[in-house]
Amino acid sequence: MGYRHREFDQLALDDFEELFADKPRDERWELIGGRLVCVPAGTRWEHARIVRNIADGLDNGFAASGSPCQSFTETFYLKSRQLDVAMLPDVMVVDGDLEPGATSVDDPLVLFEVFSPGTEARDRVEKWHLYQQLESLQHYVLVSRDRPHLEAFDRIDGVWSRWRPLEGLDAVLTLPALGASLSLAEIYRRVISV
Repeated sequence: MGYRHREFDQLALDDFEELFADKPRDERWELIGGRLVCVPAGTRWEHARIVRNIADGLDNGFAASGSPCQSFTETFYLKSRQLDVAMLPDVMVVDGDLEPGATSVDDPLVLFEVFSPGTEARDRVEKWHLYQQLESLQHYVLVSRDRPHLEAFDRIDGVWSRWRPLEGLDAVLTLPALGASLSLAEIYRRVISV
């Protein structure tokens, strides 16, 4: 479901930020390659739980290993002027601390999108096309909301050269750029039972 108006067919990030100041409180807006998209503010509980499980699992691992990485969830922006994007990835991992007062980042290491039938095409095609242009990004992970299945895309030696589908609660997602891993049982905890 997209918010489109003729005068907003193509926006630069600066225009988006200006327009954003007047955004209704109950709407979430993204700028995807210059196109303004209104995304529903609420999601199904399964989506929210999976996002929380991923972020908690990663952050617990970062704390245990002393890693400077940290995760942010779907209310923190990824912005790039070069790509004309202001997107809200479901889970975003960055390396190190942020400046006080920061409201966005432009250099994520890992991005996760939890997809449903209604968002799969946007996550799989439109967002992926833009995400792979981010120089800092090392892993992009598509996570199915409705079954224990995910797909990881890996940048190896600067090239997006590996696609890894993982299926079933026994599978484990490894993220070499972070030195981290998550089992699908963790990701789908309290969403899908054995």
